[in-house]
Amino acid sequence: MDSKLIFNIVALGFIVWFFYSRFAGVKGLRDLSSEQLQEALASDNHKIALIDVREPGEVKQGYIPGAVNIPLSSLGKRVAEIPRDRQIYLYCRSGMRSKQAARILRKHGFSELSHLKGGIMSWKGKQTQ
Repeated sequence: MDSKLIFNIVALGFIVWFFYSRFAGVKGLRDLSSEQLQEALASDNHKIALIDVREPGEVKQGYIPGAVNIPLSSLGKRVAEIPRDRQIYLYCRSGMRSKQAARILRKHGFSELSHLKGGIMSWKGKQTQ
């Protein structure tokens, strides 16, 4: 095989892996609609930790009441702040970063993970400014 063909195969493999790792589901992560998250927050509020993984500048545009902001960029360093005795509900702007956050938390031993499918853009409930 010539080196150009090998390079193209490796590059294609990397591209496939990159997209798979970004869009593949996370084992054990529940996708919640806006309505399902609202119901969960209304009924089990004391058993839930709601985490907004957006950056602080994004949070200033509005957030779900009761959410704690732990940006994805610092989640690995701040994982000790997340209670292990609660179900973890994650959200971001569109749902992509909350999936990445779930992967990080799974690696740290969290198992009760859910995220707002479509992120805060799909949220139909109340927001705090």
